[in-house]
Amino acid sequence: MFLDYAKIYIKSGDGGSGAVSFRREKYVPRGGPDGGDGGRGGHIIFQVSPDLTTLSHFRYQRHFKAENGKPGEGANRFGRNGEDLIIKVPSGTIVKDAETGRILADLTEPVTEMVLLKGGRGGRGNSHFATPTRQAPRFAEKGELGSELWVVLELKLLADVGLIGYPNVGKSTLISRISAARPKIADYPFTTLEPNLGVVDYKDQSFVAVDIPGLIEGAHLGVGLGLQFLRHVERTRVLVHLIDISGFSGREPYDDYLKINQELKEYNPGLAEKVQIIALNKCDMPDSEKLAAEFREKVQGVPIFTISAATGKGIDQLLDRIIEVLKEIPVEIQRFEVEPMEKSLSQQDQEIVIEREDDVYVVKNESLLKRVQRFDPENDESMKSLHRLLKRWKVYEALENAGIQEGDSVRLGDYEFIYYSED
Repeated sequence: MFLDYAKIYIKSGDGGSGAVSFRREKYVPRGGPDGGDGGRGGHIIFQVSPDLTTLSHFRYQRHFKAENGKPGEGANRFGRNGEDLIIKVPSGTIVKDAETGRILADLTEPVTEMVLLKGGRGGRGNSHFATPTRQAPRFAEKGELGSELWVVLELKLLADVGLIGYPNVGKSTLISRISAARPKIADYPFTTLEPNLGVVDYKDQSFVAVDIPGLIEGAHLGVGLGLQFLRHVERTRVLVHLIDISGFSGREPYDDYLKINQELKEYNPGLAEKVQIIALNKCDMPDSEKLAAEFREKVQGVPIFTISAATGKGIDQLLDRIIEVLKEIPVEIQRFEVEPMEKSLSQQDQEIVIEREDDVYVVKNESLLKRVQRFDPENDESMKSLHRLLKRWKVYEALENAGIQEGDSVRLGDYEFIYYSED
């Protein structure tokens, strides 16, 4: 089954917690702290696989989680890093944030790898927290939580030539004649339910053509099957616009031409700027000459080919033109602008935002919350260390500026506590 769209959940591994441990050796009654660090959580990595041509392997598996890092141990032994999870996709796949729609990755090159979500960092063992005044710290950091995200995968086929036009104009017949592709062909609309790729070998030249099904008026809004397959037009270098001039469709050929071009423009304005070759198909029908002449009068200054995909008439001239145009257009895969997942820490990232939700003051800062999650609420020394961190980040100052009073509740990520002044 051809599948070019999938929505999946991905989560990188949590970091392992640091260890609380002290040296235990003969004749060393009071050994210092030697708790090792936890291991890093596994990354979520997307990799282009030349063996895949669709996203059908995501049909039954929608959740992907990398392995968590292992906790540290005594004698300064570090925990093992969690195994990275590699998710394989076909070339031409775009990864989008399902909530915002921003593009996170554009995967086109063979065997390309991209770390989309990094695993959580391992927590530091108690050996890191020894100071001249605190020589036996009895706490360690918890591992940092991994990141999680729902993403949308969209496959935009990599082809040189896209065959576009209304249903039943002969696109499938044409691709079956010029290549080894054997799509289902029948005399009714929407026979073709998925794009068909074919490699065309002609006069010592070759190119990849794709039959784009389902384009009708309103396709960019999801009418017919257009919205499912318009994405495959975006990476093509040349468009061959097939138009039915048999007179049997009940539609006016020139109106078909205008409507399909309008759909391309509405979906993506850049598609209207692609080089188009017009092919008037079914020229073996009785009224075809008259309709072709009327079409040429309305569309002037553009090369127009009259063909019959069924009999082969005019196909060689069309292929000659396609080869000629492809030679003039450089082979450049269209890239989509990617927004990086992780931004470097800036001054704005350190800004503390206080919001009031009912009777609770909520502290919001993504960078701070990630660090707060690593403290152990069951350990008094760990909580004292958290208190010092909040002072350094001026959280208490921000709470006072927001009007907090003694006895009010404060929420900091998963933690909730009662505020008391130090005075």
